[in-house]
Amino acid sequence: MPSPVTLRVDKETRQRIARIARRKQMSASEVIRQAIEAWIEEQEPAGSPYEMVSDLIGIVHGGNRKRSAGAGRQFTALLKSRRSSR
Repeated sequence: MPSPVTLRVDKETRQRIARIARRKQMSASEVIRQAIEAWIEEQEPAGSPYEMVSDLIGIVHGGNRKRSAGAGRQFTALLKSRRSSR
């Protein structure tokens, strides 16, 4: 269960949150929660270039998903070998 957090915002910000909540038919708390989650996602490191595209490797044009895992392992090995040869 989520724990409560106190947040102080100015009147204009509170009104904007309320408008968004009404428009999206959700609670103000949910609007604030989603905004904080989105901000946190932006702040966290994206990961390695491989991690950013690992779910796409080997499945271009609807290819076999089983090849994706093998291609990912091969790509990782290639990157490691290039890094160790420096």
